Amino acid sequence: MKQKRQIKNKNYENRQENVRKLKLPKIDVWRNKYADRDYWIDLNVPEFTCVCPKTGLPDFALLKIKYRPDFYCVELKSFKYYINSYRNIGIFHEHVVNKVLDDFVKACKPREALISGIFNSRGGIETTVSSGYIKK
Repeated sequence: MKQKRQIKNKNYENRQENVRKLKLPKIDVWRNKYADRDYWIDLNVPEFTCVCPKTGLPDFALLKIKYRPDFYCVELKSFKYYINSYRNIGIFHEHVVNKVLDDFVKACKPREALISGIFNSRGGIETTVSSGYIKK
């Protein structure tokens, strides 16, 4: 019986072990002049890309961020650079969403945030991963 040969690309091997420590561009913020008001901001990234850590092939997704700012709002240019840095990173879908949430919360300390990644079909399976945060 022939064994299937797994594609190995050294750039993507073992990247999941330290995904929480992955260094990415800084997300800048600006002071919210309406911190006394409760409102929502929606950010959509329709062309998010990363790399499958198993095959080295690109993964595509719609990334949706919905957050209630507190004292800071995310500066969009720096967020764009942050998001674009994923295009060369081998990372599982589940890790993408949780890493983005961690970095987003660390940057702007929102009252609440929900991040969803709707990943294009791979092998006939479309994957949606969502993760949320509520300030205590």
